[in-house]
Amino acid sequence: MTAHVAPKPLDFPYSAPPAPGETIEVRPGIFWARLALPFRLDHVNVFLIEDGDGLALIDTGIDNQRTREAWDALLEGPLKGRKLTRIIATHFHPDHIGLAGWLSERFDLPLLMSHTEYLMALNIRLDPSALKSEPYRSFYRSRGLSEESTEILLGNGLHYLRMVSTPPRTFERVVPGDKIRIGGRSFATMAGGGHSPEQVMLYSAQDNLIFAADQVLAKISPNVSVEAMEPEGDPLGLYLRSLKGLKRRLPEDVLVLPGHNLPFVGLSVRVDELIAHHEARCMAIVEACMVEPCTVAELVPVIFGRTIDDPHQLVFAFGEALAHVNTMVRAGRLRMRETTKGLALEAA
Repeated sequence: MTAHVAPKPLDFPYSAPPAPGETIEVRPGIFWARLALPFRLDHVNVFLIEDGDGLALIDTGIDNQRTREAWDALLEGPLKGRKLTRIIATHFHPDHIGLAGWLSERFDLPLLMSHTEYLMALNIRLDPSALKSEPYRSFYRSRGLSEESTEILLGNGLHYLRMVSTPPRTFERVVPGDKIRIGGRSFATMAGGGHSPEQVMLYSAQDNLIFAADQVLAKISPNVSVEAMEPEGDPLGLYLRSLKGLKRRLPEDVLVLPGHNLPFVGLSVRVDELIAHHEARCMAIVEACMVEPCTVAELVPVIFGRTIDDPHQLVFAFGEALAHVNTMVRAGRLRMRETTKGLALEAA
């Protein structure tokens, strides 16, 4: 009989993040800074890589006055005398691309992104009010959200998506599978699906590290949501496939530099934890739907263990509940039918 061996815990090389206005050098010539966010998830990590006589920037923080002032503090503090050379935005979410336009215009910097993420950034900036139009409103209403909750959700989502400076009108395309040279380093480019459509990750075999953006986080699961524009999408399936690919391709002792939380070592352990986390949510949904048919809105407290009243959190919680539902409908574990309370799920 084989004894059960508990997985090794994650290793955190840094016990605390950089203080506001400061940086930590995680490898020679690679610097980590942290910027505040006005949400429950109250920070985002950004990284800088020596690039010739300057520094290439990975992600920018959200566009608000506090973050602009934080950048001024960095540029007048630990980055003083170092010019920025380019911006690499990992994905289109405002906490990662929010100040790309502002920094690009201020310092005449090129923006590097994957093609899909750049187009998404343009789309939400050009017409954010489309969120309040049909068929998006009926999408939420038909899946069990009240009229009041739907209006709050759409209004809050509109506010969040506006926290982005106008993106540059041109960009340089990052193609997954290609290599990018930054200073004396070569980075393999990888794409992560699920959290966003074509999120960019950069892996350096030389330094044994990966800039993982939001794909693998140490303490939380990144939000994986169905968007109203693709109501039958399967982002959770894409996310789980991406996680398995990272585990297969990267060494166990790779240093993970994430978009949130602390850097860590222990990628395969964390991947296994994340996969198990989502399966536990799927099982909770099945058990609830065996008792009675449930709308997606009714399943939000099932998977989160509480009622969510905060509008910003509700945007993500509802989309995440639907992501689990869509995955299970595709797998034949749930089926959807019309009920008096709207579209509801029952165990197959």
